[in-house]
Amino acid sequence: MSKLVVEVLDASDLMPKDGNGSASPFVEVDFDHQRQRTQTKYKDINPSWSEQLVFNVADPKNLPNTTVDVVVYNDQKGNHHKNFLGRVRISGISVPLSESEAAIQRYPLEKRGIFSNIRGDIALKVYAICDPSYSAAPMHFEGVGVVEPQKLEEIHNKKLEEEVKNDAGKKKKKKEKERRTFHSIGTTNFHTAPPPSFSGFGFESGKPVTTERRSDFARVGQSTAMHMQFPGQPEFGLVETSPPVAARMGYRGRYKTATTYDLVEQMHYLYVNVVKARDLPSMDLTGSLDPYVEVKLGNYKGVTKYLEKNQNPVWGRIFAFSRERLQSNLVEVVLKDKDFGKDDFVGRVAFDLSEVPVRVPPDSPLAPEWYKLEDKNGVKVKGEVMLAVWMGTQADESFPDAWHSDAHSVNVENLSNTRSQVYFSPKLCYLRIHIIEAQDLVPSDRGRNPNTFVRIQLGNQLRITRPSPNHSVNPIWNEELMFVASEQMDDRIIITVEDRTAPDKHEILGVLALPVYAATQRHDHRLVDPKWFNLEKHSSAKEDEEKKEVRFSSKIHLRLTLDLGYHVLDEATHYSSDLQPSAKHLKKPSIGVLEIGILSARNLLPMKASDGRATDAYCVAKYANKWIRTRTILDTLAPRWNEQYTWEVYDPCTVITIGVFDNCHLNGSKEDQSKDKRIGKVRIRLSTLETDRVYIHYYPLLVLQPGLKKTGEIQLALRFTCTAWVNMVNLYSKPLLPKMHYSQPISVHHLDWLRHQAMQIVAARLSRSEPPLRREAIEYMLDVDYHMWSLRRSKANFNRIMSLLSGVMAIGRWLNDICMWRNPVTTCLVHILFVILVCYPELILPTTFLYLFFIGIWNYRFRPRQPPHMDAKLSHADRAHPDELDEEFDTFPTSRPPDLVRIRYDRLRSVAGRIQTVAGDLATQGERLQAILSWRDPRATAIFIIFSLIWAIILYVTPFQVVAILLGIYMLRHPRFRSRMPSVPFNFFKRLPAKSDMLL
Repeated sequence: MSKLVVEVLDASDLMPKDGNGSASPFVEVDFDHQRQRTQTKYKDINPSWSEQLVFNVADPKNLPNTTVDVVVYNDQKGNHHKNFLGRVRISGISVPLSESEAAIQRYPLEKRGIFSNIRGDIALKVYAICDPSYSAAPMHFEGVGVVEPQKLEEIHNKKLEEEVKNDAGKKKKKKEKERRTFHSIGTTNFHTAPPPSFSGFGFESGKPVTTERRSDFARVGQSTAMHMQFPGQPEFGLVETSPPVAARMGYRGRYKTATTYDLVEQMHYLYVNVVKARDLPSMDLTGSLDPYVEVKLGNYKGVTKYLEKNQNPVWGRIFAFSRERLQSNLVEVVLKDKDFGKDDFVGRVAFDLSEVPVRVPPDSPLAPEWYKLEDKNGVKVKGEVMLAVWMGTQADESFPDAWHSDAHSVNVENLSNTRSQVYFSPKLCYLRIHIIEAQDLVPSDRGRNPNTFVRIQLGNQLRITRPSPNHSVNPIWNEELMFVASEQMDDRIIITVEDRTAPDKHEILGVLALPVYAATQRHDHRLVDPKWFNLEKHSSAKEDEEKKEVRFSSKIHLRLTLDLGYHVLDEATHYSSDLQPSAKHLKKPSIGVLEIGILSARNLLPMKASDGRATDAYCVAKYANKWIRTRTILDTLAPRWNEQYTWEVYDPCTVITIGVFDNCHLNGSKEDQSKDKRIGKVRIRLSTLETDRVYIHYYPLLVLQPGLKKTGEIQLALRFTCTAWVNMVNLYSKPLLPKMHYSQPISVHHLDWLRHQAMQIVAARLSRSEPPLRREAIEYMLDVDYHMWSLRRSKANFNRIMSLLSGVMAIGRWLNDICMWRNPVTTCLVHILFVILVCYPELILPTTFLYLFFIGIWNYRFRPRQPPHMDAKLSHADRAHPDELDEEFDTFPTSRPPDLVRIRYDRLRSVAGRIQTVAGDLATQGERLQAILSWRDPRATAIFIIFSLIWAIILYVTPFQVVAILLGIYMLRHPRFRSRMPSVPFNFFKRLPAKSDMLL
């Protein structure tokens, strides 16, 4: 029998009904004379149920004619009365026939009558299961056991009777019985794990709690504000998929024509190219005509601009209608005359979709033709229109610039914000300015020695030198400053020499303005000859002074160079996508091609729920200096882009970043000041991909602010193709960055400042494109705030170090087990191997490398089969305290109240104290090593040097193999010959002095 499944997820902002600003809501669902209800959430106006209600569908053919009534009530405990909180009616015609087609939708609650006072919304997922063999997953109630879906209503009614009969003295016992864990349809696994809590960097294990692990976020049904410290959470792993893309289908049959667009599913569109018209009749009394064209296909209508008083207009507009949404077999091209009242009909041309030709790239574009206009009765009238109509795919070159039917609600002015586009970052290079000295400065007070410094400004970048150590009119600085310059070298460098006459008062002694191209280009570390420049007086009458011949002026000695041998970092070095130098002739040859197909997304959160809309999602991908932006799919939680892009690869040890955003610039000027919302991003390192293999996975989208939320999943197809194997293998022996970074390195502090300036230049340049790539998207992709303090990230890095040290500790435990004879067979084999290697030392290195070879071959079976993704567990995002995340995303300087800042400061001191202790212990061990021969402890040093002399004599006399074998046998001796007390060398080392007693 067919089933109707209604998943009641959560509700928000319900109307309080108990007089105390709260409510106790439950949901009642009525379908085809079947009624079921959820549990009651006491004192909660933002409840989360996450329950499935399953109904029988007697006649699946009659499902479109039925209605699902969802009513939210307030449960007045102890009474038989319930308050109405809102209702939702869902037509059966909108119910999908499978779970995969269903999506979580938020419905605003409707009033029952005119005088109802209702507010809030409810999240539901409704779908039908037509498979007769379908059976919903059993639902588990604490204290009840496993219950089949058909008994769910009986259990609910029984629970309601118990709630009414029990008196107030049994509240606690009743609440314990009332807790339920609901399982969604699909495979669920259970495991027992302690909830992690933190104290500094350490873990404190708590009482085991039963939690549910799920592989699909769509089956979770948690509220959008779900945090990871609660049970019943989704996993954040990858989900491998097999969509019907040509790269996976082997190019069989019809897929053979899709070899150039083979990583995405083909999406078919009806294209209508409205080129121009001629010989149009006059419609107004004045004999003029203001023509425009309407392209109508069912309920979709595309309109061109109207052209005033033009009987031979030219539009050049292309319209694209998705074949999946075609609502008619006839497409009409109607030409009208714009008028103040009702627009006049001029003529029409109609096409039957069955007669429309199919174009398959790389065929040439379809040539437009002249068509005679017809009236409403099909009679030819005066005038012709030039059109081209064809069926194509998203691989058509007309696709990016076409007007799409799914964007019919967007204003013409904002239509460009929905289109896909390719961008390129500006070419950047480092500008190095060496300020050497100045001569013949003229201060206003001739009797004092000026305290001079130099201020340099390039665009928004400002740097100031240190004051000159010699206070005179001929100061010397000898200081280098670096800036980031873009490819537009017409920017001007403003150099100002100033005298600090008072703590807050400066006097300008001279100004120099130079274009960036005046600097000398260099590609290596060889010095460029400095030059003397005339300083101009700071005056408002500069033009008059320029006309006069310069007889005397102050001078400044500078060395200006454009260092093209560096790579200008605009990303964090840990996941940079480009490592090429600025100079074109220094760049490495290409080693391959990266192809990425952005297929779709699912289970996105409704980012515009307050406006009654879902999400207007688009994707941004960045690799090297090429950025791409997909088209915006409007008002859906499961967008399908199916767009494919290609990048040249110059280094495999680079990272591509893909971000998903909600477009907030679609509905006019009121949103001009708004920002596109982050949905999540994915990073993939190319070196982790196998060549010529197609990876198609769903990647989780995670957002941290204000708490960790899984905002959906994005489906990506990746393929890395190597075209130069020798060059790629050779790159593993080359340094990551260009030679200049090593021959003349830049300090870490300056590199961070320059990276920030480079990001600002890139963001400013791309935001001036059309359509603009917004600054908020660029900053999110480039991690502009990565350098800020984060307690969560510090914990993550600490645990990364501990996981690395765990390998060393595992080797130590293995050696200890051998020495303690835990496995006598293994210990005997180690004895034999040790004696062989000592007797034949030339076998040590070959044996070591042979072992490494076998270990690598053994680990091949366990190699990763999936590309890397954002790991919430590794990032400690799933366990971070909300206050830690609030501190991480706080502004700089802070905008939080002083009491909260003081608490955070105390916490930081506690964590820093632990780090300080660990650093002090490491320093102590190193200082003890130094103290062995430094005579800090004269008795210890005397003992050690006498011991060293004795051992030197013994080793001169005794063969090395004998000493090594005796020492090894001593280390591997049986436990019965061992003492529980620490060894003599250990005791000697622990008694050595360190400098810790000298610290204040």
